Amino acid sequence: MENNEVKHKRRPRYKGTHPRNYHEKYKELHPEKYGDTVAKVIQKGSTPAGMHISICVQEILDFFQIKPGQRGLDATLGYGGHTLEMLKCLNHEGHIYGLDVDPIESSKTKERLEKLGYGPDMLTVKLINFANIDEVAAEGGPFDFVLADLGVSSMQIDNPERGFSYKVDGPLDLRLNPEKGITAAERLEESDEEELIGMFMENADEPYAEEIAKAIVREIRHGHKIDTTKRLRDVIENALSFIPEAERKEAVKKSCQRTF
Repeated sequence: MENNEVKHKRRPRYKGTHPRNYHEKYKELHPEKYGDTVAKVIQKGSTPAGMHISICVQEILDFFQIKPGQRGLDATLGYGGHTLEMLKCLNHEGHIYGLDVDPIESSKTKERLEKLGYGPDMLTVKLINFANIDEVAAEGGPFDFVLADLGVSSMQIDNPERGFSYKVDGPLDLRLNPEKGITAAERLEESDEEELIGMFMENADEPYAEEIAKAIVREIRHGHKIDTTKRLRDVIENALSFIPEAERKEAVKKSCQRTF
């Protein structure tokens, strides 16, 4: 008789006394199981891995004065922090639409809110950019309140597999929706120097746009792939090697932030 039991796989040990990289922080990544650990991290003033702590929640609620029976729109669902508090105000009477372009995080948020009792009767989650808000308004409006907290969330930045951070190595992706478009690595491959300069100057006000663009194009022309976050960070660091040593570390950090 065959033994089809799945063998227990031991969790990888981490060096030192505390987990440092994203995947080692398994307790923070499962707040439903390890609430005490998550609470301790938040109490220390940090954001647990895989989570996003919403800002100005009470101020937003005070401004909206949400009442049961109303309809609302959260144009940037994210981790669902704002959405959850607005749903509570509705007291199971009314409806909220939540928009997000990230299929990975929005599905997690939808599942998390459903477990808290906010299913399809109270919440509609749509994988759509807030730029198309008119389409959503035509379907679910008119809305009594609309919130748009624009920006990238901690969940994307923390996860090295998403390629948003220069601080940890991972694939150079940078897509909120990894199912659409091309990766940042592919974009660098197909862009010329002039386009990169314009991109860095117009989108990031990068003072060393020319130096960084030239370094990127030179690397690619020589057959060197820039397909990880560390590789791009190293290219930027080498491009700014002319900066005096006392100022270089901070300059590289700022240019990495702007370029990414």
